[in-house]
Amino acid sequence: MNPEHGANPEHGTHPGGAGRSAADRAAGPLLALSTVLIGLMAGLFFAFDVSVMPGLAAGDDRTYVTAMQHINAVIDGNGLFGSVFVLALLATAAAAFVEYRKGRRGPAGWAGAAAVAYLAVLVITFAVNIPLNNELAGAGDAAKMTGFAVVDKFKGTWVTTNILRTLLCTAALTALTRALLLHGRATAR
Repeated sequence: MNPEHGANPEHGTHPGGAGRSAADRAAGPLLALSTVLIGLMAGLFFAFDVSVMPGLAAGDDRTYVTAMQHINAVIDGNGLFGSVFVLALLATAAAAFVEYRKGRRGPAGWAGAAAVAYLAVLVITFAVNIPLNNELAGAGDAAKMTGFAVVDKFKGTWVTTNILRTLLCTAALTALTRALLLHGRATAR
């Protein structure tokens, strides 16, 4: 049977979506959702790299500590941030899985690479950034602090790992863009 006039034997689907499984129909929306979520995370990290952290570094240490304590408290208590932070990985891994199951190795590989890059972001966040955030929170009221060694850790380690998170999210975003393109080509047949 000619794939242009009926069932597509390569993918087990019909043109226009007739006869496609729910998982197959979910692949495109999952890739799109993943791209948006990873893009949001890349943008958040990038904003810290180019504005928040340099702006705080230009001020005094007490202001730095106070501002970062407030920023971290707001982020920690924000359900929307937490949802995006976690769903970015889940949606990306699910998209890679669905693409792989449908035999679309190109989109699956790119989505899988994006999931691995974002997983590295989570590992860095939990291994480095969150412990530093907790140390800063534990320092107490900045007005009563006498030593500011924790600020040096932020200006060095936290800022460096945040740049790495930005780069990893940007790589994941690029990979997802490629996956979306390949998915579109594969499903347009």
